[in-house]
Amino acid sequence: MAARASWWGKSAALLLAALLGGCATPPPAARGSVPPAAATAATPTTAPQLFVVAANPLAADAGLAVLRRGGSAVDAAIAVQAMLSLVEPQSSGMGGGGFMTYYDAATRQVTVYDGRETAPAGATPDMFLDDGGRPLPFATAVLSGRATGVPGAVKMLAEAHRRHGALPWRALFGEAERTAGAGFLVSPRLGRFLASGRFPESSAPDVLAYFARPGGGLLRAGDRLRNPAYAGFLRRLAAQGPDALYAGETARRIVARVHEGPLAGSMTLADLAAYRPAVRQPLCAPYRVLLVCAPPPPASGVGLLELLGLLERTDVARHGADDPRGWFLFAEASRLMYADRDRYVGDPAFVDVPVAGLLAPAYLDRRARLIGERAGPAPAPGVPQGATARGADRTLEPTGTSHFVIGDARGNVVSMTTTVESIFGSGRMVDGFFLNNQMTDFSFSPRDAQGRAAANAVAAGKRPRSSMTPLIMLDRQRRFAGAVGSAGGNAILAYVGKAVVGAVDWGLTMQRALALPNLIARGDSFQGEADEFAPAVRDGLAARGVTVRPGQGEDSGLHGVIVRDGRLDGGYDPRREGKVAVAPAP
Repeated sequence: MAARASWWGKSAALLLAALLGGCATPPPAARGSVPPAAATAATPTTAPQLFVVAANPLAADAGLAVLRRGGSAVDAAIAVQAMLSLVEPQSSGMGGGGFMTYYDAATRQVTVYDGRETAPAGATPDMFLDDGGRPLPFATAVLSGRATGVPGAVKMLAEAHRRHGALPWRALFGEAERTAGAGFLVSPRLGRFLASGRFPESSAPDVLAYFARPGGGLLRAGDRLRNPAYAGFLRRLAAQGPDALYAGETARRIVARVHEGPLAGSMTLADLAAYRPAVRQPLCAPYRVLLVCAPPPPASGVGLLELLGLLERTDVARHGADDPRGWFLFAEASRLMYADRDRYVGDPAFVDVPVAGLLAPAYLDRRARLIGERAGPAPAPGVPQGATARGADRTLEPTGTSHFVIGDARGNVVSMTTTVESIFGSGRMVDGFFLNNQMTDFSFSPRDAQGRAAANAVAAGKRPRSSMTPLIMLDRQRRFAGAVGSAGGNAILAYVGKAVVGAVDWGLTMQRALALPNLIARGDSFQGEADEFAPAVRDGLAARGVTVRPGQGEDSGLHGVIVRDGRLDGGYDPRREGKVAVAPAP
């Protein structure tokens, strides 16, 4: 323990200084089993390996094709995003944003690329309040022109490509362009979203028009869907670079679309032209024998690291996936973390986020001591050093997001979470892709009943708080040791935390860790996959005051890899249609 404490003590000091300065998805009943793709994903890393783990096989294959041509991890990420925008439009796309955590094998450094959307210059704190000062219903807000923020994914990818690309930008869109022109088969998951009709966007005119089936109704799983408008856009994007979206005809169509009612937005061509991605230093903290690096605010990496810091102060590692005590500790640590994350995290350009205070060892000690033997009322936010009084959060955060992990022949790795926020974003489409509704990731109420400003209130030029937290994990020599991330709205932190605990503490394969039942403990709510827990675990949790009830509709979208004994162990979330694509380096 002394050696470990010495090494991590040095890491902790560095942390504080930085802070201050291919297969089909198995059916749900088989979630605990290892799908064939994952069963063959544990490959030796003594020779370089190419790998892509993504939520759709067409996207994984597009990324692997770029890697096989000598492309970098960032090159492949561009190809994956272009394909996901086509085949998984309910989750992410060119009209959205994202966060990329990037590992450079040559320097052993981690960098975060922030492509979060920004509020237009005309945005106001009260834009989601009605005439009586009450928050608008979410279904009204999400379909409005006001819902769309200035998209960031394309410019973020372009900046990462400028620094880390190996192939020309124009060479990265061919797979998606050809698929858009020839068409692809609607997947069962996309078909389910179209058939459910339970999302506000299900009735949006652009959704109904795009997915219309000859003879009436909407497309079903197995139907072929072509998108010539998107193919044309990708040709222009390949030739013109990001200006194909941020200037010219596409930009004019975006502005025109968001200015249509109801509740017209204020975005202008100047807003689009002014967008800049942010390049940030990651937040890194030790967990067991790993260094875990995550994106800083406005992303929620600080929350994920706080969760791991709280868990490290418990004996969760002694209680496996079949022990209710382990899940209870995870739930209570999650509640403490969410109380803090919800209260304090926002765009650091607009609010002071007490990052160092939230991760300070003494603060984590105090918070961890609040975990008892039985769940009590919802915990209040703590008061870390550097905190200022903030209003209670009123943010609603749906779950239209995707995550992927990519490794190239040089050992560089991308862990990227990408989103249009809700299902099909705002339901408004331009040039074959959906526009985001990220403005509804702000708190609808800018102040609480006591008049205190919410950290995540709307402001012009501000980036909404995000739960996205794509992780990169390093070993003691700062070599790549793993990566994981997830879709899932505010539940992302719980999903990713579960995967880390399962893979690191409970020694499960990455596939089994991702397939573990989901449990989201936030405030007085304990949501998740109640029926996926063994009866003894459910009973044990209930005896400790934790009754798990059915949770969020989209569920998780976890994808990850971990290095074990020199071998790469990859997995994808069985709740989606992902794939682990691995090949030897050329």
